[in-house]
Amino acid sequence: MVAVAFSVFLFAGVPIALVLAMSALVYIWLSGNDVLFLSYPQQLYGGLEQYGLLAIPLFMLVGELMNEGGITRRLVNFASVFVGSLRGGLAYINLIANMFMAAIIGSANAQIAVMGHVMVPEMSKRGYDRNVATAITAAGGLMSPIIPPSMLFVIFGVLAQISIGDMFISGIIPGLLMGAAFLIVVAIMGYFYEFPRERRQNLREALRNIIAALPSFSIPVVIIGGIAGGVATPTESAALAAVAAIIVGSVFHREFDPKHVPDMLVRLLMNSSMVLFLVAAANVFGWIIIYEKIPQNLAVFIQSLTQDPFVFMLLLNVLLLGVGMLIDAIAALILIVPILLPIAVSNYGIDPFHFGVVVCLNLVIGLLTPPVGTALYVASKVSGCTPGGILKPLSPFIVAAIGILVLLSWKPELVTVLLAR
Repeated sequence: MVAVAFSVFLFAGVPIALVLAMSALVYIWLSGNDVLFLSYPQQLYGGLEQYGLLAIPLFMLVGELMNEGGITRRLVNFASVFVGSLRGGLAYINLIANMFMAAIIGSANAQIAVMGHVMVPEMSKRGYDRNVATAITAAGGLMSPIIPPSMLFVIFGVLAQISIGDMFISGIIPGLLMGAAFLIVVAIMGYFYEFPRERRQNLREALRNIIAALPSFSIPVVIIGGIAGGVATPTESAALAAVAAIIVGSVFHREFDPKHVPDMLVRLLMNSSMVLFLVAAANVFGWIIIYEKIPQNLAVFIQSLTQDPFVFMLLLNVLLLGVGMLIDAIAALILIVPILLPIAVSNYGIDPFHFGVVVCLNLVIGLLTPPVGTALYVASKVSGCTPGGILKPLSPFIVAAIGILVLLSWKPELVTVLLAR
């Protein structure tokens, strides 16, 4: 009955946070154990009693400050210096700028919204098909939850009770691999779609764009350097990066306008409160799952299918790709981790950081696939294209991402090699 209630709420269009909270209430009501109603508020608010969750609104704040301070445009100009003259140079610029942005924003939806406003109109004006331009921008957004910092990594670290800083470091090589795979896809697409060539910048223009972008790189340096150097926690690094973004936007770029701060804080409040309420609701649902001993029962079933860790990871990939198509990535992560992480670590000896990167990449792919595909609809809204029109040129990127996913499942050292143990 709980599964039926969950499905009814979900397909009726009820927000996923309310689906989780209401399904837990249905379970308690059907169980007849009224004492659990007394624990319900405690479990709801207990889901937010994690210091690491403070990093989520802080990283969102960094993204807002970066947009207000003109940092995005300068990163795009910086990328144009190195790849702007190639066939489809603006497509390469789009992806490389997305990689830089991924080291700052950490949210696929936010990054696609930002880059969609910047890149899609410019690519369309220079002769690119608007659907193709939107697909490339959306694909670039896939790197945001993998290249640190990552909102999904923060939530996974909190759920798994592992170092969020090490989780960030474990995403560096997978993020670079995915970026390289996407650049290869753009190179192949360039000949099929006959991408235009861009004008080569002269030395004076190139130097001006490089120098103008240098202050912007202080933000990822503060975030990654602070964490990797052991100087600050991810939450503290996010706060320091917010200060750096204000300084860069005000002093170096002189584009940060304090008059926009109230509107920016309202957007931040709305976005972060939605995410955190989802975390709280999913904590209640996860409490019910554990109370029913679902992880233990599922472990017995999976072990009856295979004892091989790689086969287990492949089965996990298939499951999560399906889940990611139906449920928001954050909600799916909160539902999946309490169930499958103990099985992966205890029964198959899989490193929790390896497991986390594979799970997050799986769910990120789901952000761009129907029927839910929240990032796909964000890209559609920003560009004015239909989701169906975007999906065709987006397909090669999804195939490439799945290829990287299988590679990471097979070679866990690609995830763990940078971790100091």
